[in-house]
Amino acid sequence: MVRTGKEYLQALKDDRAIYINGQRVQDVTTHPAFKGITQTIAGLYDLASDESQEMTYKTEEGTLANKIYMIPKSREELKERRVAISKWSEATCGFVGRSPDHVASFLAAFASSPEVFDRGGEGFGNNVLNFYKYVRDEDLYVTYVIIPPQIDRSKAAHELEDKFLPVGVYEEREDGIVVRGSQMLGTASAVSDYLFVSCLTPLRPGDEDYALSFVLPIHAKGLKFYARPSYAEKSPSTFDYPLSSRFDESDSLVVFDDVFIPWKDIFAYKNIDILRAQFHETPAHVWGNNQAQIRFSNKLKFLIGTARKVTAMNGIDKIPSVQEKLGELASIAASVEGNLLASEYNCTIDKNGVARPDPRFLYGVVGQQETIYASTIKILRELCGGGVLQLPSSYKELINPETKDDMYQYIRSTGVGAEEKIKLFKLVWDIIGSEFGGRHQQYELFYNGAPFVTKGYSFRNYGYDEPVQMVDKFLKSYSLPSQVEELV
Repeated sequence: MVRTGKEYLQALKDDRAIYINGQRVQDVTTHPAFKGITQTIAGLYDLASDESQEMTYKTEEGTLANKIYMIPKSREELKERRVAISKWSEATCGFVGRSPDHVASFLAAFASSPEVFDRGGEGFGNNVLNFYKYVRDEDLYVTYVIIPPQIDRSKAAHELEDKFLPVGVYEEREDGIVVRGSQMLGTASAVSDYLFVSCLTPLRPGDEDYALSFVLPIHAKGLKFYARPSYAEKSPSTFDYPLSSRFDESDSLVVFDDVFIPWKDIFAYKNIDILRAQFHETPAHVWGNNQAQIRFSNKLKFLIGTARKVTAMNGIDKIPSVQEKLGELASIAASVEGNLLASEYNCTIDKNGVARPDPRFLYGVVGQQETIYASTIKILRELCGGGVLQLPSSYKELINPETKDDMYQYIRSTGVGAEEKIKLFKLVWDIIGSEFGGRHQQYELFYNGAPFVTKGYSFRNYGYDEPVQMVDKFLKSYSLPSQVEELV
């Protein structure tokens, strides 16, 4: 089935332990910190359930499911998946990084390669398949926590002064395990249905107790979420903060206070090899990054559209130096989109008959993402100038009889009224100057890992044989002279 927004919102009323501002949240769908993002996600589900959007596919069992859970078997199906994911990222202007389609990509990839998990023990592959079919058929929202807390990165997990700082096995039982500890950066966890827990950071020998891969519902007993400050709560007006008020997906410290996990919900257990293999031997890492690049490409288009409108509104879009900046933005966006499409066009079919985007082009963008976003924001800052600093404090000044005449007289452009101009420049400020905008600059810098990590993906996946062969061929085209040639 493909659920509606109403069904999604109803599912969130489950007594989950979300804390913000020192208090437990009673209902995330109505709390000001989370109301905007839950309404946004509900809108995505309504979009997918609309038959005219063609965001569903027929499963092998003959049921209809959301295309975010599709296991593509060809280039054409990769395209279908991209088009569906694009509709969601366009609806959020690319500013919701952990929408349901992200981790759905990982789960579909796991399900395409259950044999990888079976290497860790009998039954783990079936656990992966069963959970995938469950969340696919119920159209659930799964997010993840795959990074341990920043305690002391110079030490292995088992070398820390407290054994249960990162999440690890506290007790093994006949019917499952009990875990204790924490994981950082639970993006969108407060408003999801399920949590996938594992570790993408390389583990070392001795870290076996932390080598886990499992799932659990957000309302599980002993599971607690400590959300960062809410940008939506501080920005209740959509007119003044059009992005913050609707797309603040929240990030949380996730604490596991002796949480029980049944064996059926465990994908890997005390196996460091499987933890790496689940991401890199299955299509998980390439599909997850494929979804992320679809989102990122649409986000860049939105930013460029914003820049173009600002320059036109200010009457500077005919100036050659301004056109140069707009052209630079166009080059950046086209390069990202081009690499995305190239990775799809040059896809390969693996031994399980599953289509994988070409990592050469996919990771080529990933390796440059922190530079790309920073450059885009810098150019947008330059193009809007000081106009974003001279805005009314609130939309209320546009409707207050004492102030509105001054607003309409002095904050406008040729042929553009005050309301239209202020609306656009408020959007720009939410991108470049608000707390929400600052979070996104940090997010795009690190969500794939530190720069040395992302460029490492490019290094390992580019494929140097062809360029090296080109050089070798050229070197063989000439040789050392047998004697000194006299200069004429």
